[in-house]
Amino acid sequence: MTAPASPKAADGPPEAPESGGLDRGVLAVAGVVVLGAIMSILDVTVVNVALNALTEEFNTSLATMQWVATGYTLALATVIPITGWASARFGTKRLYMISIALFVIGSMLAGMAWSAESLIAFRVLQGLGGGMIMPAGMTIMTQAAGPQRVGQVMSIVGIPMLLGPIIGPILGGYLVDDVSWRWIFFINLPIGIVSLILAARILPPDNPKPAEKLDLIGLLLLSPGLALLIYGLAKGGELSDFLAAEALPFTLVGAVLVLGFVARALTAENPLIDLRLLKRRSVAAASGTLVLFAVAFMGAMLLMPLYYQVVRGEAAMASGLLLAPQGLGAMVTMPIGGRLTDRIGPGRVVLGGLSIVILSLAGFAYQVQEDTSYWALGATLFAMGLGMGMTMMPTMAAAIQPLVHDEVPRASTMLNIIQQVAASVGTAMMSVLLARQFTSQLPPMPGGEAGGGGEVGLGSMGDLPPEVLAKIVGPMADAFQNTFWYAAGLLLLAFVPALVLPRKKPDAPVSDGPPIAMH
Repeated sequence: MTAPASPKAADGPPEAPESGGLDRGVLAVAGVVVLGAIMSILDVTVVNVALNALTEEFNTSLATMQWVATGYTLALATVIPITGWASARFGTKRLYMISIALFVIGSMLAGMAWSAESLIAFRVLQGLGGGMIMPAGMTIMTQAAGPQRVGQVMSIVGIPMLLGPIIGPILGGYLVDDVSWRWIFFINLPIGIVSLILAARILPPDNPKPAEKLDLIGLLLLSPGLALLIYGLAKGGELSDFLAAEALPFTLVGAVLVLGFVARALTAENPLIDLRLLKRRSVAAASGTLVLFAVAFMGAMLLMPLYYQVVRGEAAMASGLLLAPQGLGAMVTMPIGGRLTDRIGPGRVVLGGLSIVILSLAGFAYQVQEDTSYWALGATLFAMGLGMGMTMMPTMAAAIQPLVHDEVPRASTMLNIIQQVAASVGTAMMSVLLARQFTSQLPPMPGGEAGGGGEVGLGSMGDLPPEVLAKIVGPMADAFQNTFWYAAGLLLLAFVPALVLPRKKPDAPVSDGPPIAMH
């Protein structure tokens, strides 16, 4: 039943205790949002583990099957920009449910795929739904909790971001090995149906305002621009050469379109994404911190599972289990970081988190060898998780806290685009740096040219003779060490914008939006 709003409440944001915890209504909304977000994020890592099995199933090349992952990412980049407009036009609850429904339909069709081409097409449909789940969910939660509790809300939103990379490889390895590759998609059906039922019952009713006219020019610039930019970066990372003819034109055209959108957004009356929000000091500082953190951290997260599989010879499922300490560490500090953000401001919290993550990356760069103790690596991963839990979501909270009700959807969309693009850049960058380290560190392979060992090492270690494997494991570990130093150095740059983040308890902004009513 919907609680009636008092006349006084109707003029401002939902009332929230200044430093209290989240009430049952907000926690119920958070549970619905997290369930949907876990489904969409988990699907990315589950599929990555299954690529080799899918290549064999459809008798195609790995280069072709990579589009199962890349097509999903490109669809995300295409649809995220319209989320802010669609939230205002249709309402966030309705948009969230449409997104989950699209994702579930895409999952069902992907599980029934009969060819590589049909699977890629259905993954694109999944991405069209999955791209709107997180920004719509963030908007619902931040509006439900109010500005005084954004830090705690963001710590809850961060749960699926942690669980996806941990549970995904484990679950994907189990389903592919012991059940069927089709179940990496079918498993989304019961989760999605439960999410839809709970969303219909629990989420606050929509109160959409007359929508501003869709910025069609901005959409035609930004969506293709992001897709081409991410494709070019992904292709450059795959080829270990961003200047390759197969990658550079896409990257350049995508960058030009994105820059054209920036010019458009700064001058249009109702832009697709309101970049003028960046005029606010806290929003600009948080966005800069998020870009640099996502590039360095997400790129570095590519390295550890590769190290376990390539250097240590572990299977995908075992690698996933070995990565679990990172998620456990983040689960410890995320609630703490959220509460501290609401009480003392995000600045001090983020600086502390960044320091821990940088020390952890330096720890990997110092200790990663072909025989490093798994206990030592697990402890370092746990420490990195502690730092991550105090960095990413408090940074997002810093951007959203000062915003009024109607600005939250636009900011959520902008932050999700920033994170998506920065993660793609970081992954591509670290792939290239690692490949170059392999080329410089490894000796020529038997029957191959100098530097060819990089491809052998990343490809099929199990096919190498034991005597060859014994010779290259040490240099391969050195290549990972050196690449971790690059990641640590890059993350140091995030301190510059992080120093500008607010270091005091946020004030409640004056809002013209309606209160959020709970069922």
